[in-house]
Amino acid sequence: MSYKIVHYVNQFFAGIGGENQGDVKPEKKAGAVGPGLAMNMAFAGEAEVVGTVYCGDNFYGENTEKAREAVLALIKSFNPDAVVAGPAFLAGRYGVACGDVCAAVEEELGIPAVTGMFHENPGVDLYRNRVFIAETADNAKGMKAAAEKMGKLILKRLKKEQLGSAKTEGYIHRGMRKNFLKDKSAAQRGVEMLIKKLKGEAFETEYEMPVFKKIKPALPVKDIKKATIAIITTGGIVPKGNPDRIKVSSAENYGKWDISKIDDLTPENFESIHGGYDNTYANKDPDYVFPLDVMRELEKEGFIGKLYKYAYYTTGTATSVAYAEKFGQEIGNDLKNSEVAAAILTST
Repeated sequence: MSYKIVHYVNQFFAGIGGENQGDVKPEKKAGAVGPGLAMNMAFAGEAEVVGTVYCGDNFYGENTEKAREAVLALIKSFNPDAVVAGPAFLAGRYGVACGDVCAAVEEELGIPAVTGMFHENPGVDLYRNRVFIAETADNAKGMKAAAEKMGKLILKRLKKEQLGSAKTEGYIHRGMRKNFLKDKSAAQRGVEMLIKKLKGEAFETEYEMPVFKKIKPALPVKDIKKATIAIITTGGIVPKGNPDRIKVSSAENYGKWDISKIDDLTPENFESIHGGYDNTYANKDPDYVFPLDVMRELEKEGFIGKLYKYAYYTTGTATSVAYAEKFGQEIGNDLKNSEVAAAILTST
């Protein structure tokens, strides 16, 4: 039996164009295109890419719900047995789109889906617990190996074969644990691992912990009375109507607005869209989360030099580390270039 596969790719791998074609709307082509040819080789006759669905990275990112609906309809038109997306390697927008498509396919169409990404792709943190993501290299030089991993994984799922561990099967750990019996107790296994570690021998942990970067703290502000201070919030306080379309959780962008002529936040002009706390009181007085009124008082009293004319905002709940790091780097560079001495980061 040859399984029917639909392949999702972005505008580049569909042969439409690069960044200048990032706004291309969802469309389809019959058969395999670009990396779909490598997928067919990996299937070795057990499956075949019968159709390719593509969408511009910009269009998917800026119109996610609309794009998802259109992509699913195009996928359904081929009546496939499964879907593969990408691989996206380290391309962030592409990775997020691939993860979103696969999650929607699994949850709404009820058929298996697999994508592939480099472990630092933002799409990994967003979708690793919802979809199978084959671990790939960080660029298209690893296309053949990525296609082989993805092909092997989707075929196993189609055949309903028992999957081994993430490491064995070549996909990124989904944060799930299964209970099974070992011939030695946890204490014995733990001591054996410790002895191997002390001897400098190779060992494998049973539960890999996340590793976070250590950031060296900045030096103290030399003279607060002459310093320019900025305000940043992850508390979801946004201008009324949420013009930047910040998500209530799992934020993928942040906003920036001019506060130079504002002394106080009011419910008529600002609101909380945060999905991680009861925002009743924040909506009655947004200054509870974003203390602009108090900062203006400190500015007038001469306690600080001045308040930076722009403020930054997003939501912190469930936002991936990759996106949070991206926001921080971009905002930090902006503040540094504007000679801002320090920033106050408020949350909830």
